[in-house]
Amino acid sequence: MISARISETSPGVFSLAGELDYQSAPALREQGARLLKASQASAFVLDCSAVEKSSSVGVSLLLAFMRDASAAGKTLTVRSLPKDMHEIAGVCGLLDILPLQS
Repeated sequence: MISARISETSPGVFSLAGELDYQSAPALREQGARLLKASQASAFVLDCSAVEKSSSVGVSLLLAFMRDASAAGKTLTVRSLPKDMHEIAGVCGLLDILPLQS
């Protein structure tokens, strides 16, 4: 298992990795907000391909990162949403709201 983390892999591209749950979420939330605020990019891609497992907390993190980007006048697109997160978002009626990259 990869320790949960978020990092900027290239300008405007962030990688979310590991297990997203109530224990890892607070630190990820703070780190992601700092990264979004510090970046000079006007548009962001959040790559979720390295997420190993997620509870509904992972979807909540995506929504929080969307709010942060919007508040900063920037856009956010989510790439490679794992199946478990996709299913949770579907049950919650969020698939039309999440900016998923096709």
